[in-house]
Amino acid sequence: MPAERGTVAVTGSAGFIGSHLVDELLARGYRVIGIDNLSMGRRENFQHLAGRRDFAFHEVDVRDFEALRSACQESSVIVHLAAYKIPRYGGAIHTLQINSRGTEHVLEVARGAGRKVVLASTSDVYGKNPQLPFSERHDSVMGPSSIPRWSYAVSKLFEEHLGLAYREAYGVPVVILRFFGCYGPRQHRSWWGGPQAVFIDAMLNGGEIEIHGDGLQTRTFTYVGDTVQGIVRAIECEQAEGEIFNLGSDEEISILDLARTIHRLIGRAGEPLIRFVDYARVGKGPYEDVRRRVPDVTKARTMLGFTATVPLIEGLQRAIEWHRQNHAAAVQAHP
Repeated sequence: MPAERGTVAVTGSAGFIGSHLVDELLARGYRVIGIDNLSMGRRENFQHLAGRRDFAFHEVDVRDFEALRSACQESSVIVHLAAYKIPRYGGAIHTLQINSRGTEHVLEVARGAGRKVVLASTSDVYGKNPQLPFSERHDSVMGPSSIPRWSYAVSKLFEEHLGLAYREAYGVPVVILRFFGCYGPRQHRSWWGGPQAVFIDAMLNGGEIEIHGDGLQTRTFTYVGDTVQGIVRAIECEQAEGEIFNLGSDEEISILDLARTIHRLIGRAGEPLIRFVDYARVGKGPYEDVRRRVPDVTKARTMLGFTATVPLIEGLQRAIEWHRQNHAAAVQAHP
C-alpha cells in the first residue's frame, strides 16, 4: 500500500462519482472520510472497503452542521460532491436548500480549520449560452425563474460565488470544478444518473427508450475515471486554488445518436424502440433544455494536466457490462 498522503473528506461518498473518487484516493495512499446521508447514495458502492483502517464512513446530512464538522475533524481537504440535482420531477425546494446550505456548511467547516475545499459544480451553469465551446469566463444565460429546471444551475452558481467569497473574506483555499456529463459503472439507473443509465437499463429490460424533445440536442460525456483524475489533480495542485475548471470530454453526440449507439453496443439489431416525450410533458410544470453543451478544456489541460482519455464507445462498453452484471444479479435474486 502506498505511504499515507493525508486525509480527504468526501461528501456524497456513497454516490456515483464519490465512490469512485474514494477508491482512487485510497489507491493513491490517502486516508478517506466518507460522508453521505444515503438518500441517493448506496452502501453497496463501498461494501468492498469494509475493514479498511484508512476509510471511515459517516452517515451525515450536509445540512447538519455539527455532525458535518465532527465527521471532517481529521481532514485536511474536503471534496464537496453532495448535491440535489435537476428537479425534473419536482422538488426544487430540495435542490435549492440542500445545495446552498450544504455548501455553506462545508465552507464554514473549512474556515474553522484552514482546510482546502474542492467544490463540484456543473456545466449547467452556462445555461443557454449559445457561444461554444464553453470557456470558464463565458456568461451564464439562465432561463426564466418560472421554469424549475433552472433552480439547479442557479444553486450551483450560488455555490461557486459563495466559495470564491469565502476565499476572499476568510482565505479558504477553494477550487471549483464544472463537470460535463459524467457516466460509467455505479451510475444511478434513473434520470438522476443520466441518459446513458436510463437507456442501458431500458434496453436490457426490453423496454422502450424515453427521449425528451426531438433527441437532436447534443452533449459531451465524460467517463467517471477521467472525472476522478481531474478531481485528484485539483486536490494536489496548489496553483489551482481560487480557479474554476471545466472537466469534460469534447466528443459531442446527439441524444438520439447516443441511444442508437447504446442499442448497437448491447447487440440489438435494427432501430431502437424510442418514445419521444414533448418537453411540456416532462415532469411537473414547464421544462426547458439546453440545445448544445461542449466544454473548452484548455485551462484544465494547461493548469491541471487534465485530459479525458476514455473514448465514448469504450466508456459505454464498460458501463453496459456493469449494467449487465447488475441485471443478471437482480434476475437471480428475483427469478
